[in-house]
Amino acid sequence: MRNYSIAVIPGDGIGKDVLDVGLATMRGAQEVCGDFKIEFQTFPWSCGYYLEHGQMMPDNATQTLRQFDAIYLGACGFPSLVPDHISLWGLLLPIRKEFDLYVNQRPARLLPGLTGPLRDKTTNDINFVCLRENTEGGYSGVGGRVHRTTDHEVAVESMIFTRRGVERIIRYAFELARHEGRKRVTSVTKSNAMGHSMVFWDEVFEIVAAEYADIQSDKIHVDAMTARMVRFPEQLDVVVAENLFGDILTDLAAAIQGSMGLAASANINPERTAPSLFEPVHGSAPDIAGKGIANPIASVWAASMMLDFIGERDAGKLLMRGIERLTGEGRVLTTDIGGTAKTHEVGDELVRLIKSAG
Repeated sequence: MRNYSIAVIPGDGIGKDVLDVGLATMRGAQEVCGDFKIEFQTFPWSCGYYLEHGQMMPDNATQTLRQFDAIYLGACGFPSLVPDHISLWGLLLPIRKEFDLYVNQRPARLLPGLTGPLRDKTTNDINFVCLRENTEGGYSGVGGRVHRTTDHEVAVESMIFTRRGVERIIRYAFELARHEGRKRVTSVTKSNAMGHSMVFWDEVFEIVAAEYADIQSDKIHVDAMTARMVRFPEQLDVVVAENLFGDILTDLAAAIQGSMGLAASANINPERTAPSLFEPVHGSAPDIAGKGIANPIASVWAASMMLDFIGERDAGKLLMRGIERLTGEGRVLTTDIGGTAKTHEVGDELVRLIKSAG
């Protein structure tokens, strides 16, 4: 029997609802497979925790998390309670940086049975992977403010690019393309306007691309990429971008999938020197928190990615097949993708599908 320990952080808003479904589906897959066991331990770190303790998580939180095989996060942020820059920099970003989770991997795929917002685009047209550098770039946290509250106030936010950081995310993109049998890696840049950082990014991309003659490569400016993504998504296979560009583009990718409720992600340390973190990226959705209507598919998709990463690939495939059958049949879906079901009803149906597939 293979044993794993997963840290669970439901977080804010709809986080608990969608993670409850993800946990139920993992337990269902565990029951079907019968040869591994996961122990889940839940931590209450959130904006509610901040209001009580003055911090999003304890000082020793990352030390606590290091003992786990992976981290499963629901949502971070509740701006009516705590400003977003406090919640993000108090919980998720410290974990990403402390554990060197430099790969943010987000699948963008139109699932069977769903109709996305792009006219005439099918499941064959929308099926690519976005890789976002996750530890530097626009979210490096370097900068400051001076002359506060005066007419001369100045705010500086610096984007940091290191050769090590840029090269390793680009190399990961080519390795992923090769591993998954994908044919092209597209680099997102803005070197026409950012003559230092993005020219540097382009140079490193060209050096790495030369080592992968079996994989096609191209580069595109970030503004042009927004147009390509909505007009010609079939041209995309593996997309690699710096932190800020990647953050923005992956929300657009989720939109063309049909809903933010389908957006799953993995924050990965490929060297496995620390636990990786898996999460839906729809946020805490304060407007629907507590209503029981949140779409849990992204959380289950993220759980599938987590199972695959820790080595339980058969269990991960069970979860994905359950999602595909759910959307393909179209009977039990939440309102954001054309149904009327509640969160827990989708969860019950997913568990049934997973168990029946086994």
